[in-house]
Amino acid sequence: MIVFPAIDLRQGRCVRLTQGRFDAETRYSDMPLAVVAGFAEQGAQWLHLVDLDGAKDPAARQTGLVRELVRASGLKVQCGGGLRRREQVAELLELGCERVVLGSIALAEPETVAQWFVEFGPECLVLALDVHIAADGCARVARSGWQEDSGLALDEVLETFLPAGLRHVLCTDIARDGMLAGPNAALYAGLLARFPGLRLIASGGVGCLDDIRVLAGSGLAGVVTGKALYENRFTLKEALACSRGE
Repeated sequence: MIVFPAIDLRQGRCVRLTQGRFDAETRYSDMPLAVVAGFAEQGAQWLHLVDLDGAKDPAARQTGLVRELVRASGLKVQCGGGLRRREQVAELLELGCERVVLGSIALAEPETVAQWFVEFGPECLVLALDVHIAADGCARVARSGWQEDSGLALDEVLETFLPAGLRHVLCTDIARDGMLAGPNAALYAGLLARFPGLRLIASGGVGCLDDIRVLAGSGLAGVVTGKALYENRFTLKEALACSRGE
């Protein structure tokens, strides 16, 4: 299982948002290049990078900083944040990103995104789906910065993109994001059972090494962790060892 240390960029800083809320920001570093170097020194192979400014306003995308981080890190990078146009996807791939993360655009323009899967290839794209768990237990997909219910069930969205070759899926339980109270292991187990061909990446809730151990033994392709690292709940080196069963 891949452990993806996360960097969320806002105005050039490393930050974390609690449950995706811009008014619940914690700043952790003004030196993202140094943070990435630290991840690399601890053995990271991948980096999960989110341009929060770009997610909020496409005109404010931090393309220059993303370029620096990709080139300086020596890591494989999956990057997203408010991508809405084909040219933006192509640009990130040209910058050296291994994968581009697509979110709300997949809900707003599914036919367009399906064409991108065909054009760029399923290994180059990650479908990011953020969910609220309804009272009936159904995982419903949110959009627009997690503020709106799309009205779509998670399974329904996944089935839309399977014919286009969907391979990599990043799934976040919004209620757990930034809470450090444990990931929604049941959600991921259910998805793996229904969609065994997908490479599923968990996000949201990781707070201790036991969380990494549980996820590593479940068949997930990866897990994103950010706040737990920044708040020294464990080191990335320790998380990587857990992911290998050590």
